[in-house]
Amino acid sequence: MQNLDLLSKICSISAPPGYEKRIRDFIIKHISKEKLDHSVDNIGNLIVKIKGKTPRRVMVAAHMDEIGFVVKHIDKNGFVFFHPLGGFDPKTLTSQRVIIHGFTDVVGVMGSKPIHIMSEEDRKRPPKIEDYFIDTGLKKEEVEKKISVGDPITRHSELIELGENVNSKSLDNRVSVFVLLQVLKKIKNPPYDIYGVFTVQEEVGLRGANAAALLINPDFGIGLDTTIAYDTPGSAEKEQVSKLGSGPCVKIMDSQTICDYRMVKYMKKISSLKNIKTQLEILPSGGTDTSPLQRMNSGGSIAGAISVPTRHIHQTIETVNKTDLSNTIIFLYECLMELDQHDWAH
Repeated sequence: MQNLDLLSKICSISAPPGYEKRIRDFIIKHISKEKLDHSVDNIGNLIVKIKGKTPRRVMVAAHMDEIGFVVKHIDKNGFVFFHPLGGFDPKTLTSQRVIIHGFTDVVGVMGSKPIHIMSEEDRKRPPKIEDYFIDTGLKKEEVEKKISVGDPITRHSELIELGENVNSKSLDNRVSVFVLLQVLKKIKNPPYDIYGVFTVQEEVGLRGANAAALLINPDFGIGLDTTIAYDTPGSAEKEQVSKLGSGPCVKIMDSQTICDYRMVKYMKKISSLKNIKTQLEILPSGGTDTSPLQRMNSGGSIAGAISVPTRHIHQTIETVNKTDLSNTIIFLYECLMELDQHDWAH
């Protein structure tokens, strides 16, 4: 695992769906030092192109956005109400710190009805997003000097190391942003044209990847994202999807995509030839940018995905194994550099 400081910076930058400018600007600053050819399309995707020996197109997509919220109302006492941007498990929100990105950044705390005054019926039912508000400690007139309806909200936590793992907000999908950055810096003279795309608005419907795939029209597509590691107490082996420390995942399918059997076969071959430990992923619910890579272009593409196993996904903090992350960088690089050596007819 290299450059943990860079991963920490990438995770710390606030950028929920539709508000990706901060993370995009950071990536542009980073890749500009490497003199990589890049552009930004109308929806906000950042596209990095590395010319290959043969003009066949390979698109690798890693979404920049993170799950978050948007301000929808400020009440007479200054409490802030919000709408989610992406999927949340409401029970994970209680007492969590967030940042509201208004005219200035304002820290707040997720509040809800205290359990001491809940009815028996309230205690039994699972919490809903609508049960929560944000307490900034400010009165309405002070809040409105700093915050307005439409301002984005993100979670507040720093990256830390937990044994062999790292733990932070937004590892979904900033680990993949980190991986793609490292690979793009390393690639020289690839067999085909590589389009590394840092996409927008994945968490609200794969929107950026739809636009980018239509623009690029790739022959090959590789989605780069996280997946569930349910390798914790209470899980049955058949439910786990993936395990931390067992390597990056070769996606077989998720709810949006059945990966091309040729790409799955190819990734298995690279895993074996290069002696890179991997695992196979079948994700019963949830989709990634792999879907538009496969379908949103003329004739479709030969598409698959590499996923980083992640615990506590879509919660206020997430956990990734450092060795898995290092091996994902190596695996993606090798997959991109060997594409012309495979028989894609079978």
